[in-house]
Amino acid sequence: MPTTELFNDIAPNYDRLNRLMSLWQDLRWRRKAVKQLCDGLTQGATVVDVATGTADMAIAIAKAQPDSKVVGIDLSPAMLQVGREKVHAAGLDGQIIMKEGDAMSLPMPDGVADAVCVAFGMRNFDDLDAGLREMRRVLRKGGKLVALELSYPDSPVLTALYKLYALHIIPLACGLLSGNRKAYRYLPHSILRFPKPEELSPRLMKAGFSNINDTSLTLGVCRLYQAS
Repeated sequence: MPTTELFNDIAPNYDRLNRLMSLWQDLRWRRKAVKQLCDGLTQGATVVDVATGTADMAIAIAKAQPDSKVVGIDLSPAMLQVGREKVHAAGLDGQIIMKEGDAMSLPMPDGVADAVCVAFGMRNFDDLDAGLREMRRVLRKGGKLVALELSYPDSPVLTALYKLYALHIIPLACGLLSGNRKAYRYLPHSILRFPKPEELSPRLMKAGFSNINDTSLTLGVCRLYQAS
């Protein structure tokens, strides 16, 4: 199933099932990322949220940095529609702009962003290296990238248990709840295919980033990356 079609199909249940799959840890991970992203941002900063989906990250940034302008970009019209409804319900229409666009060709000028973020979206890029280059292109000199991505636990024993959960329990439970088992087979496999931190860092450097570091969250189930 093409990725855009997949996310269009699961958009109505996406937030609810995200909470279920992560055992509500995604809320904590996102808070940590937002805190890191907003640290040191100047007044009136422009933040680009790539693969914004249903706008969870964009909304959290706008609330944490009330004087900022947040541009959320996503390829899925259905996810954007859910996001726009959430933005409107939060009273943030004037602060958050939602745009349809491809992470491999962001609809933004060079150097426009003081910060760029992506939460759980890099593993869905059709071309990861092109997406990294685009995020660097729209980021001003001295700006920061903050990214969240799901990963393997740090312990081999926990990794085995995680694979059982991700590859068997999630597709069954979320497939039944969403009516789309194919989507919830794709999503766990996309985590296992994504580069490990030691593989991603050189690719970030090649894309033009520096000062790269990553933090293990919840025993390595999630990674928080920062670069400039």
